[in-house]
Amino acid sequence: MIREEIPAALAGERLDRVVALIAECSRSDAATLIALGGVTLEGAVETTGKLRLRAGQVVTVDPALLPEQTGPQPDPAVEFTVVHEDDDLIIVDKPAGLVVHPGAGNPRGTLVNGLLARYPEIADVGEAHRPGIVHRLDVGTSGLLAVARTQRAYHVLVDALATRDVGRVYRALVWGHLANPNGVVDAPIGRDHRDPMRMAVVVDGKPSRTRYRVLHEYRTPAEVSVLECRLESGRTHQIRVHLSAIGHPVVGDATYGGVRTHLSPPRPFLHAAELELHHPVSRAVLHFESPLPADLADVEAQLGN
Repeated sequence: MIREEIPAALAGERLDRVVALIAECSRSDAATLIALGGVTLEGAVETTGKLRLRAGQVVTVDPALLPEQTGPQPDPAVEFTVVHEDDDLIIVDKPAGLVVHPGAGNPRGTLVNGLLARYPEIADVGEAHRPGIVHRLDVGTSGLLAVARTQRAYHVLVDALATRDVGRVYRALVWGHLANPNGVVDAPIGRDHRDPMRMAVVVDGKPSRTRYRVLHEYRTPAEVSVLECRLESGRTHQIRVHLSAIGHPVVGDATYGGVRTHLSPPRPFLHAAELELHHPVSRAVLHFESPLPADLADVEAQLGN
């Protein structure tokens, strides 16, 4: 079940469009969910897809009511690297360009489709439209991702993320030199009031914290800095939004102001480099590291003082 309070950015939008956005499904699937009674508005089932919403209203969506054939299907052609697997847990090193789970515009060819081909038992783990997935990476972000292999592991990992008991470290290249070598961006994130397809720092957003440390500074071919970023919450596009908000967008990030002519990586320079967590069953501390992929390493090799 997905619960969302309507932000000001979506005020006046139709219910079916908002459901598609929340559930990351097509408009036709959203209409099906609404018709099947899988959507509530302020606690009551709402079956009128064209209803216009108001800011502050609470919508809940149950993606499990979608017809079974719309669920993700196994796809052995999807390529990804597994760095750890046991009976309860899978750690994936996701390549950039791979969408984590099916959604509107990406019905197949996602990491979830590939996982289902290798690990069919995860089909009943977690949420039906993204089985096994406990946290996500943006399509343009590479690196480490934890996947639950059992329902027990799923609940333990979701709780660990909620209580900040999972360490997630990212490597980012940003424009400019920061005033402080260490810092915390503590600013709420929600839908951009001007563009609901983007996220932004907004007063009515959800609490969000990103801790950063400057690793290197470069002056050629432009002033840029390599940062280590640690998530203390897990909002959509969090690192990208926070760094853009303090005037240092991620290099190559077209969505949040990081594209400039001096340096043009093929994607946002953001990599999930480290992941530390307690094993969901044994409780042993597990630590994983992922080296910088070749496309980002090539960009970093161009930098100099």
